[in-house]
Amino acid sequence: MADPRSLFDLSGKVACVTGASSGLGQRAAVALAAAGARVVGVARRADKLDALRADLGDRLAPVAADITDHAGMASLVDQINAPFGAPDIVVHAAGLNTRQAADDVTAEGWDQTLATNLSAPFFLSQALVPAMKEKGWGRIVNFASLQTTRAFPGGIAYGATKAGVGQLTRAMAEAWSPHGITANAIGPGFFPTELTAAVFDDSDRAARNAAQTCIGRNGRMEDMDGPLLFLCSDASAYVTGQVLMVDGGFTAK
Repeated sequence: MADPRSLFDLSGKVACVTGASSGLGQRAAVALAAAGARVVGVARRADKLDALRADLGDRLAPVAADITDHAGMASLVDQINAPFGAPDIVVHAAGLNTRQAADDVTAEGWDQTLATNLSAPFFLSQALVPAMKEKGWGRIVNFASLQTTRAFPGGIAYGATKAGVGQLTRAMAEAWSPHGITANAIGPGFFPTELTAAVFDDSDRAARNAAQTCIGRNGRMEDMDGPLLFLCSDASAYVTGQVLMVDGGFTAK
């Protein structure tokens, strides 16, 4: 039997991470690079990507781009492929939550949320899958949410897209797993990121959220490393179409 630790080794693999400029996307880029992958980090904020590259060195190639621009998708894929070749792994960590109450949702906010959280993961994956098919190996990791199955105040647009991510993940698995490409999603609980700043800025609210988990605390960034590497590596070769909740048991209570 081979060393089980080798199942998580990503040496020789190329990963593309969207939303790599901050939060869980940035953490994903760091974890994948530490596991041996060469990483293309995609985000709109070039300065944040440059700072990440300063930390990771030549293991990371920054690509500043808008993933919701359908007209620019072909160009984006060219930029992603240029540094290290076509990705074996794509992690869709970019996200938008307008936090608009149902009565206040605007068409613009709705469309932006849908474009970022649901449309971009599909169309970017669709564009990267042909190269994965040629290799007979690929990993797609979407980001779901507590709101994939729970309704939160001010989350009707965000929650609708994250529920969609759950079904998108299953449909991707049905379409592409026969070609050696697994598609799974991670559903984070409450982690301290830019997207959840409003939650963690309210200490009472953060404490209530922690109390609703089985473990009794909110997420720490390092809690994401193991689940992500599992879904991006050979360790999860027979796992596809699943949503793995990394939430301390929030959804179990």
